[in-house]
Amino acid sequence: MPVVASGNYLATLSADLRVHWPENRLVHIVCHGHSVPAGYFATPLVDSFNAYPHLLHRLLKHRFPYAVMNVIVTAIGGETSVAGAERFAADVLAVHPRVVMIDYGLNDRGVGLRAAEAAWRAMIEQSLAADCQLILLTPTPLSTLCDPDDPQMLLVRKHAEQIRRLAIDYSIGLADSLGAFEQAIAGGQHITNLLSWDNHPNRKGHELVANEIARWFHA
Repeated sequence: MPVVASGNYLATLSADLRVHWPENRLVHIVCHGHSVPAGYFATPLVDSFNAYPHLLHRLLKHRFPYAVMNVIVTAIGGETSVAGAERFAADVLAVHPRVVMIDYGLNDRGVGLRAAEAAWRAMIEQSLAADCQLILLTPTPLSTLCDPDDPQMLLVRKHAEQIRRLAIDYSIGLADSLGAFEQAIAGGQHITNLLSWDNHPNRKGHELVANEIARWFHA
């Protein structure tokens, strides 16, 4: 029976990131998705240096000071996984990444669970065929996170559950962004302190996501 990837899922990659000159080699890490990884805060402001791909890059460089790595953002604001899957080979696999993050759950409310699942599976299977590892991201929340009856947050939660199941189906990595926000709220944070807009995180919110991803990389 498929299980969630173990905490050692990226052990080989982490070991390679510990290698120093002259044996170290360039590593590409790709963040693929919609406006959140693209760095949109209060639209149309794009604050790339406070978004999770850049924060992740800084975390990893602190953890792996000898590594030569690029964190490449192939995200497009407003895009769904259906469109993201169509350009996946050309924009993502063409740079030969070692690991890819996929983050479309928030926008996939517009295409529905079935179409989203097909698109995510297509991207996952293309990555695995290219010997590339993956970390799937559940969506960051809307400002209505704490409203149990909000129909849009109900859709966000349904997509989050589907993404968690996909990670189990393929035994790949999962960064549970939604779970991290829920944990922060349970710990006393207010949702407005984690968002820059109705559906975009602020710096603190992006830090939650970056930390969720970084836990897969062991120094």
